[in-house]
Amino acid sequence: MSPLAPQLRTYLRLVAQTGKPVTYQTVARALDLSPPNTIHQVAVVLEDLIAEDAAAARPLIATLVISKARGGLPAPGFFICAAQAGCFTGAPEGPDAIAFYTAELDRAVTYWATLPA
Repeated sequence: MSPLAPQLRTYLRLVAQTGKPVTYQTVARALDLSPPNTIHQVAVVLEDLIAEDAAAARPLIATLVISKARGGLPAPGFFICAAQAGCFTGAPEGPDAIAFYTAELDRAVTYWATLPA
């Protein structure tokens, strides 16, 4: 588990309260990550959070992070990791991914925004 995982989870719980996802770049800035590969650093921590949430049968808090280049969806790695964790079946592109993401975002916002601190 990345040492940044608790910090990222705390940040994303605040994001959940807004109901609006943030970009990988926004997360990199919030975590004060240094180049190079800040987006990759974020992705690695998000993968840890996906595995942790899936193991605990919780909505995926990582759903709150999207790619600026994918029209409001997370990067393909999100879907691949969710599939490896047993949460998603399908291709990381297309209608299955969109349907999964939309439902999971709803679940994540509802769960993480209302969870007591």
